[in-house]
Amino acid sequence: MWIADHWKDYEVLDTSSGEKLESWGGYQLVRPDPQVIWNTKKELKGWKRPNAHYHRSSKGGGEWEFFDLPEQWTISYRDLRFHLKPFKFKHTGLFPEQATNWDWFYRIISEEKRKHPEREIKVLNLFAYTGGATLAAAAAGACVTHVDASKGMVSWAKENALASGLGDAPIRWLVDDCGKFVEREIRRGHKYDAIIMDPPSYGRGPKGEIWKLEDSLYPFLVNVEQLVSDDALFFLINSYTTGLAPSVLNYLISTLIIPKHGGHVEAQEIGLPVTSNGLVLPCGSSGRWEK
Repeated sequence: MWIADHWKDYEVLDTSSGEKLESWGGYQLVRPDPQVIWNTKKELKGWKRPNAHYHRSSKGGGEWEFFDLPEQWTISYRDLRFHLKPFKFKHTGLFPEQATNWDWFYRIISEEKRKHPEREIKVLNLFAYTGGATLAAAAAGACVTHVDASKGMVSWAKENALASGLGDAPIRWLVDDCGKFVEREIRRGHKYDAIIMDPPSYGRGPKGEIWKLEDSLYPFLVNVEQLVSDDALFFLINSYTTGLAPSVLNYLISTLIIPKHGGHVEAQEIGLPVTSNGLVLPCGSSGRWEK
């Protein structure tokens, strides 16, 4: 398992009864987590007196209950800064477990730039959300194309870039459907030296097309592979879908990338350390290809 254990502004304090108690820059939040199927004792004070609590509804969705939480605040990871705010579907605007992947490709990009400082490393970040991976790649020296279908998420990512001192970094911000964008890039003959994707479990396209990860991911990857350059550095897929094992990601990448580009593939669960007991909370899977 790859563990995001270098955070200073974030930690999972405890987990129990379908929920996790987290500290985000000193503010304690209680949020639901489907992986937490155990009912251990809730001994930490934060369980009873959090700054905010997201309550899951039996009818689907849920809502926040606020006690003492600002509308927006900021946390840091290494030299990156992220604006946080609670919004629908229990989110805060950041998936902290992804920091283990940020560190991985930051190393790859920065090492390549040291060896070949004149090289322009083109990175494509699909389903890019609020830009955590985009900023990590840009900070390492890459030119990034950031694509997300939500205008609000792209605006949020731009705010994070400014907060991180990357307002002038070579980042192309695009509000677009990722599937349609990839198809157009194929027709244009464009290539990328690294591709990052964090596809949703379920969604709808601009014309009502249904995206279901188990059905849609493979044909999408068949198209995305056509954008991989001959001198590509890495390829990364993240999955939060329960039941989509790391070995599935390994198989997908191995059959689509290895035959044309060589290199090697590794896939594992990713997770976050839990302070109260030293265990690890699983947070999905990642598949990594490296040249």
